[in-house]
Amino acid sequence: MSNATLQKIFGTNAGFGALALRVPVGIIFAAHGAQKLFGWFGGYGLEGTGGWMESIGLAPGVLMAFLAGAAEFFGGLALVFGVLTRPAAVTLIIAMLVAIFKVHVANGFFMSTNGYEFALALLAASVSLLFSGAGKASIDAMIAQKLN
Repeated sequence: MSNATLQKIFGTNAGFGALALRVPVGIIFAAHGAQKLFGWFGGYGLEGTGGWMESIGLAPGVLMAFLAGAAEFFGGLALVFGVLTRPAAVTLIIAMLVAIFKVHVANGFFMSTNGYEFALALLAASVSLLFSGAGKASIDAMIAQKLN
């Protein structure tokens, strides 16, 4: 990979403010992924989540649960630590688009009716991090600095 490509992946045009976005959003994503993958925090694990995903037309369910759970869990951890933030943001954007259009949009906007409000906020945060990068307080910033 060229140095220019690596700079696009690891570089950031954000200051320390990205940390305030990255960490809580990363924790939220990682926790939701842990529900799907491991059944932690009241989740249903791969089998339970996979069965539900099959019921809404996402098949094979266990594979879809694994893909969604892995994107959220590992993508969330990547955000928390600020490593590979842009690639993680892309996977989280895809996960949130699927969640919005396959699960929530039919229920309207508000969370109180299982609408897309919360998924939209997570989508917006992920898009923001895709554009800005991880910010100065991140592993990505340290890597980008070493590349210079």
